[in-house]
Amino acid sequence: MKKHDQNERDLKAIDTNTGIASIFLLVALAFLLSRGILPAWLIRIPEALVPPLAVWLDLIFNFIKDDLHLIDLTRAISGGLEVLLDITANLLYGRNRWPKLGPIPWAAVCASFVVLAYYLGGLRLALLALVTFVWTALIGQWKIAMQTMSVLTLAAPFAVLIGLGLGITAWKFRTFDKSIRPILSVLQTLPFFTYLLPAVIFFKVGPTAGAVATIMFAVPPMILMTTLGLRKVSTEIVEAGHMSGCTRWQMLRRVYIPAARTEILVGVNQVIMLCLAMVVLTAFIGMPGLGAKLLAMMGSFKIGRSFEIGITIVLFAIMLDRMSKAWVMKQPVHFDRGTQWWHRHKYFLLSLLAFVFFLLLSQLIPILAEVTRKQSFSQGKEIDKIIKGFLAIDSIKNTTEWLRWFLNVKVLIPFRNSLLWIPTPAFILIIMGLGWYLAGKKEALIAGLFFTIVAITGWWDRSVITLYTVISAVVLATFIGIPLGILAARSTKWSSRILLACDTAQTFPSFIYLIPAIMLFGVNDVAVVFSILIFAAVPLTRYTIEGLRGVPPEMVEAADMSGATRFQKLLTVQLPLALPTMGVGFNQAINFAFFMVIIAAFIGTQDLGQELQRTLAGTELGKNFVLGMNVSLMALSFDFIITKWTETRKQALGLG
Repeated sequence: MKKHDQNERDLKAIDTNTGIASIFLLVALAFLLSRGILPAWLIRIPEALVPPLAVWLDLIFNFIKDDLHLIDLTRAISGGLEVLLDITANLLYGRNRWPKLGPIPWAAVCASFVVLAYYLGGLRLALLALVTFVWTALIGQWKIAMQTMSVLTLAAPFAVLIGLGLGITAWKFRTFDKSIRPILSVLQTLPFFTYLLPAVIFFKVGPTAGAVATIMFAVPPMILMTTLGLRKVSTEIVEAGHMSGCTRWQMLRRVYIPAARTEILVGVNQVIMLCLAMVVLTAFIGMPGLGAKLLAMMGSFKIGRSFEIGITIVLFAIMLDRMSKAWVMKQPVHFDRGTQWWHRHKYFLLSLLAFVFFLLLSQLIPILAEVTRKQSFSQGKEIDKIIKGFLAIDSIKNTTEWLRWFLNVKVLIPFRNSLLWIPTPAFILIIMGLGWYLAGKKEALIAGLFFTIVAITGWWDRSVITLYTVISAVVLATFIGIPLGILAARSTKWSSRILLACDTAQTFPSFIYLIPAIMLFGVNDVAVVFSILIFAAVPLTRYTIEGLRGVPPEMVEAADMSGATRFQKLLTVQLPLALPTMGVGFNQAINFAFFMVIIAAFIGTQDLGQELQRTLAGTELGKNFVLGMNVSLMALSFDFIITKWTETRKQALGLG
């Protein structure tokens, strides 16, 4: 009876939402039909009415920076970070600073990592580590890889410690948790350029600013996972700790943190991957390493060399991802009392022994210490010739040229112009109407408020172009991701293979997706959309498979017994039940697209990303923040609407 009443209420709510959404859409339609007679201020907000938000923010930032002397504190911190970065840089690639012990031979680093990988995940993971380091050394990229790793080895531990501390605080104090949640939501949707300029202004250009931006970018998931893990600790474990007489510190260190180990280590995995993604992107602010080299090679259109560097980044990403995930899965080993010390730490000793052995051996065999440029096996020029030869094949050339023409002339440009033609109030009403229909009043009003703020910042047209790119890429990605997911979900074998491919693709730093786009389509809107749709298709595929595979078997059997065909079963049973899970995929795809559209500014766009990139050449911190805020507000609007729709749909289907 209660369930029936709840369903009745849900149906009434849906009817109400549909009615009010229709009113919003009808008013928006009235704006569209009367556009020719609308006054100019109803088409776009006049410049005279746009508040100078960037100027006000610059005044606030300058007051904090200069009058409150925050820059003195940050420069002091910068000095300490610079010392630590000099140590890691000296050890890993031989920067001539204290302690002047480096560079460590690549073979010694490789050997110790191989032993560690074997301990964490067995032979396959050890082989992956071996291939990664041998490839990097023999291809002549060891130094630039270690420039990247020198920042990563410092930024990741700092991000973990800061996130752990703030996560524990949020777990202990509900008020702090409630106040920090909205900030974390914004931080996770801010474009990466928004992190770079403050880091440059407060912490100097180069590795120091790169490390700070990387730490800021990677902290939010560590906070969230720490809080989640500590809250999931069972009351039985807590009571056992109290009964054993633990103090508050002992309860935290010996009860709560060990019990929340899995969630905390998942947070560590996310920190490592975000740090690697960001440390590559800090090439835009003078950070040397793989990102800077990739940026330079792509800028000069040396696709072969870009391809080699891309493989190096991907190998490091996959290796670090697999090792950190293996750490999450590996349970602590408990030894009997009296077990000898060397037996307890045998893998650590083996790793140290391998390190020392190859350190000494490299003194006798120089190639184990350093692979010089003449000794490297780089085939960049040859790969360039192969790629150019492949693209010069008439069928390939004609196909890419036709596709570029068709998408540009027939799809993308008309769609962009259509969105730009819509009056601002009508655009906001359309967003609110769709939000009210899908999610309800609260989410529609939030979306309307957020898009209104975007409108009054004075960057409406650039924001619409950004949104056009995101929508275009996600729609096109839908035509790839969902059919691929449906096909893969039919077979357990293919599901596992495609999910493994999705997991691997999600570890790729975003720069990698620009390479095939530039190769095939050059530098234009099609390349931008293509690079984003590859990135966005991954979560769509993944969650389509998971949604379809998660449909209760009894529902499928009932459809079979009723004589439904495979297509009818898919359309009437499987897809409706899988939609809430697929909604999570759509949400991730849109967030990925907003992130990637800023990266694609490197190709050359007319959106917010291009303006954000320009701010890095100066000190326009206010403008940088306003542009980043616009991206964040649009992304959050879709996030709130889709999340609420997913929750409502699950409840209606009795799935959650």
